[in-house]
Amino acid sequence: MKLFSFWRSLATYRVRIALNLKGVVPDEIIHVNLMKGEQREAAYCAVNPMMALPALVDGDGPALFESLAIIEYLDETHPNPPLLPRDPRGRARVRGLAQIVACDSHPLIVPRVREYLAHEFKFDEPSLMTWCRHWHIAALTALEAHLQDKATGRYAHGDAVTLADICLASQAAGAKFFNVDTAPFPTFSRIVDSISAIDAFARAHPLQQPGAPAA
Repeated sequence: MKLFSFWRSLATYRVRIALNLKGVVPDEIIHVNLMKGEQREAAYCAVNPMMALPALVDGDGPALFESLAIIEYLDETHPNPPLLPRDPRGRARVRGLAQIVACDSHPLIVPRVREYLAHEFKFDEPSLMTWCRHWHIAALTALEAHLQDKATGRYAHGDAVTLADICLASQAAGAKFFNVDTAPFPTFSRIVDSISAIDAFARAHPLQQPGAPAA
């Protein structure tokens, strides 16, 4: 198994958490430096034509791509511990919470979007930060509202870690990167504090990866 990764990639952070929870250790981790544009090089384009991280190669065949798809693949091939509830409504809720992060918010603040805004629309750095904070806060606001549901327990859905918690962790890490205050979102913050104490989450954190800054 090979994982294409970069320390700052929030999508890869999600996959690392899932790998840790499942006890799966990739044979090889290939670092693709997003800040240097290595995702646009021909070698990586052949792996993932979208030029995005992560990608996972497991056995024969082409690489798997998109963090949620990779995590569900891992959940199906390594079913313990399960990352989705058994009941259809619970599964839909967990997927919905996950997609607020991975589909609605995160795609708007990734490097290729920021670069496009800077090059095509002449956004300066403060404007880019305002853009990123806006979409972070929009997601946090929605998540906080959904987490008021009685289905929320110790974690985002009940008292077992799910795909939703993995995505909440990446949202929290992104908030730190862009200096977004999560204090106005107390249920979100409580859950993030709980999952941050879990070893599988702590070891996967971006700042614990090779190449990450010391602080």
